[in-house]
Amino acid sequence: MSSEPSASAPSRTRSAWQFLRWAGPALMVSIAYMDPGNYGTDIAAGTGYRYDLLWAGWLASGMAILLQYLSGKLGIATGRSLPELVRSSFEGKRRYVIPYWLAAEAAAAATDLAEYLGTVLALNLLFGIPLIYAAIFGALDVIVLLALMGRRFRLVEQYFAVLISILVLGIFLNLLVVKPDATQTLYHSVVPYAATNGALLVAVGMVGATVMPHALFVHSWLSKNKLDAMTEKGAKDKGPTPGMENDAAEAKVHSREEKQKARRMHLNENVVALTIAGVVNAGILLVATPFYPGIGVTISGFVSDFSARFGAAMGVVFVLTLLASGLSSSALGTIAGQVIMEGLLGRKWNPWARRVVTRVINVFPTTVAILIGIDPLSLLVYSQVALSLLLPLPMIPLVYYTSKSRFMGELVNRKTTIAMAVLVVGVILAFNLYLLGTFA
Repeated sequence: MSSEPSASAPSRTRSAWQFLRWAGPALMVSIAYMDPGNYGTDIAAGTGYRYDLLWAGWLASGMAILLQYLSGKLGIATGRSLPELVRSSFEGKRRYVIPYWLAAEAAAAATDLAEYLGTVLALNLLFGIPLIYAAIFGALDVIVLLALMGRRFRLVEQYFAVLISILVLGIFLNLLVVKPDATQTLYHSVVPYAATNGALLVAVGMVGATVMPHALFVHSWLSKNKLDAMTEKGAKDKGPTPGMENDAAEAKVHSREEKQKARRMHLNENVVALTIAGVVNAGILLVATPFYPGIGVTISGFVSDFSARFGAAMGVVFVLTLLASGLSSSALGTIAGQVIMEGLLGRKWNPWARRVVTRVINVFPTTVAILIGIDPLSLLVYSQVALSLLLPLPMIPLVYYTSKSRFMGELVNRKTTIAMAVLVVGVILAFNLYLLGTFA
């Protein structure tokens, strides 16, 4: 009996070490499920309907886990990103590729708008910087990220790890102070309930803020390059950045064992990272519940009330989590935008030039909106509506490719997985139809 633990201990140690080496792709993607758009919808849900809409957050997180798993698995099985496969399916014909690319760019721009707004609001609340100046300072986060991307990609993963740690710990600290009702939390986590059309609309918004197009596009790229890096001798700390990876025609060929091992590690990381993201997402909503009923709440008003009730220190902690959310989600948006452009157009682009152009596009309307007095929270909500409507762009091809053995080989979706994926697609399309009917 004594030999059994000693024999299994080294195996567990190796498995843990391999998991830590792999960790990165799902960790980076998880920020899409804790981004400033989630803050907007979660605060609206908590202050407007208290615990009632917790189920919507968990539903969104469950759907995200499945879709992100499929995206990462696609990259591992094919050695190509989702945008590259879409371009290949269109046979490079510009009349099909260009409209799809423009729609995907619209999703990337809407994503960047929400992330940028989160940073701007956090700078305004944390340091008292007027919104117009915070809009200028917030645009400079590109410098930090691109400096890291010019070095080892592992530095980018570590950048995410630090910011996400601040976010997670900050929300848990807030929850310890707020002390939400455990019975209400458990009940409304499993019982769907939306008493009014307004509540249902917020629930749909929570789903739209959680399952995001750019995260589905980029996860396949992250996982296939992670596999390349881990199987390359001496390259465990390296990983290519957009504009530096191999072309699809030069994609590395991996053995069956390597792909299966990577799929298992991807599954484990995906479940762990996105479950934590789901808990944080629910935590933001729970932190807002003491302020029910909040009518016409704004983020700045919420932070002011939170500080008055639970202390200035806790208010600062909450704003720090928002800042970490804005900076990290903005970094993911930078990488996703580059992956989308290069994958669909088949060309290398200077990441500095692309990021500056994208940020200028979003700085201009945001600055104008601030000058004329439009509430940033409204901009956040509308950007999430746009993202929800654009979600079918990556979602439908993703389910199609992963369900076909000619693309996936032995990693093709099982029938149960296909059924679950089709159900998720149907639910999200139904939510989008509801959104269109509501706003029409």
